[in-house]
Amino acid sequence: MQAVKQTELFDLHRDADLIVADGTPLVWVAQVKGFRDSIGRVPGADLVDAVCRLSLSTGQSHFFYGGKPGVAQRMAETLSQRYPGLRVAGIYSPPMLNIGPDFDVLELCREDMEVIRASNAGIVWVGISSPKQEYWIAKAAHAVGRGVFIGVGAAFDFHSGDIQRAPAWMRNNGLEWLYRLIREPRRLWRRYLILAPMFVLRVTAELLLRSSRRIG
Repeated sequence: MQAVKQTELFDLHRDADLIVADGTPLVWVAQVKGFRDSIGRVPGADLVDAVCRLSLSTGQSHFFYGGKPGVAQRMAETLSQRYPGLRVAGIYSPPMLNIGPDFDVLELCREDMEVIRASNAGIVWVGISSPKQEYWIAKAAHAVGRGVFIGVGAAFDFHSGDIQRAPAWMRNNGLEWLYRLIREPRRLWRRYLILAPMFVLRVTAELLLRSSRRIG
């Protein structure tokens, strides 16, 4: 819904090398549109797990950029315990910044870019909330000039242990949003009580329009 309002954000999604559906409703909508066998849910936290596990054999190193003070450190420690031999190239929790389409990464984060570049990290995990992380990645990846940058948002809080994930049965039935809303109402109420219903209405209108065109 943010991308609908912000054309710059829409363009970033369109130009990304990889986009995954981190919410079950997105998968349901895609399946209704005919992508039943070619899409599945890939939450950021699960993506981190899968890539870290595979990197033990491929050798990529990881840089963890984001989270509140100490979160990236705890995330790296947790993943290193879970995957012995995991190569951690660096850890950094940046200060809160006002990041948008006109964000100048070299003016405000030049030292960060130098640290990430010097680490030679193969994968840079970014968790500074959406859409800030999308705007940051678009500028930072170009400035650093190497590595794969992946925005995973709340995965930092989940893997650090700061926030507990919803039970598997809720995640598998499209109810993780409800669990997160109950746990963090002040931060997430707008996303799930305003933007989510708007998403449902917009998707419903689009599907009805597609159906009427077929009938016509």
